[in-house]
Amino acid sequence: MPVPVAAQAGASADGVGEGENSWGRRYLMCRPTHFEVLYRINPWMHHGVAVDPEAAQAQWEALVALLRAAGADVDEQPPQEGLPDLVFTANAGLVNGDRFLASRFRNPERQGEMVHDIAWFGEHGWEVHELPGAVVHEGAGDALPFRHVLLSGHRWRSDVAAHPLVAHELQVPVRPVELIDERFYHLDITFCPLDDRHAITTPGVWGGHGRKVVEALVPEPLALELHEAETFCANSVVVGRNIVMPSCPPRVGRQLERWGFEVAVADVGEFLKAGGGVRCLTLALDVDLR
Repeated sequence: MPVPVAAQAGASADGVGEGENSWGRRYLMCRPTHFEVLYRINPWMHHGVAVDPEAAQAQWEALVALLRAAGADVDEQPPQEGLPDLVFTANAGLVNGDRFLASRFRNPERQGEMVHDIAWFGEHGWEVHELPGAVVHEGAGDALPFRHVLLSGHRWRSDVAAHPLVAHELQVPVRPVELIDERFYHLDITFCPLDDRHAITTPGVWGGHGRKVVEALVPEPLALELHEAETFCANSVVVGRNIVMPSCPPRVGRQLERWGFEVAVADVGEFLKAGGGVRCLTLALDVDLR
C-alpha cells in the first residue's frame, strides 16, 4: 500500500516534497456504469469482447481507493449512457491553473463526450476554452507535463497542428513527440513523468525528433523495452513518491524502488480491453504550469 504523501519525509505543508511533481494530487474520474467495448478505434479493442460490469466497477473502486491512500483527492464526473469511453477522463481535455482546454476527438464514437466535459468544467469553476476549426487533440491522453512544458503526442489521435493552438490557449510551451507505432496511439501509453528528474519513456515508439526532445528534457529516463511498454506500465499515475500502475515489470519495479518510489499495482484488466490503463482513467485537475 502506498504511503500517504503528506507523511513522507521532506514533504512541504501542501504535501509536495522536494523534487516531486507539483501536480497529481487531485483527479477527475467517471464511474464505469455504462462502460463496454462497442467499437474498435484502437488496436487493443476488438469487436465481441465482453466487459464484466461487476469486475469493472470493483476494479474502478479499488483504483480510487489506491489513489486516495496515496494522498490524492478524486472528483467524479457523471457517467452518460451511450458514451462508454467517458470513463477514460484523461481524454476530456487539459488543465492549466483555472483554464480547461476541451478535447476535440478524431473518432465520431467519442465526439459526444465533449459537451459533457465542457459542462462539468464550466459548472466547477474552470475557464473553458475550445480548439478553433477542425483540428483534433485528445487532451491529457496526448499531453503530459514535465517541468515547465507539455510534451504532446501526435499522429494517430491528435494533430501536430494542434500544438501551437494548445500552447496559445493554455499559455504553456508545447514540445511535439510523434507516435510511430499504432498500438501506442496516445502519449500516455509511452511516457510517465515521475518527478523533476525522472520519467518512464518509450523511445522505440517515437519519431527521431521526439526522441531528441525527450532526451533533452528528461535528465534520468527509465527507457522501456517494447515488451515492457506493452504491459501499459507507462500508463501510470504518480502521487508524490507513490506510483499506481496497471502492471510493473520486474526491471521497472527495481529501478523505481532505487529512485525512492513506492509502487502499487491496480488491476484494470477490464479497461485494458478497450486499450486504457490507470492514467487513462484519471485526469489531473491540479496542473498549473504558469
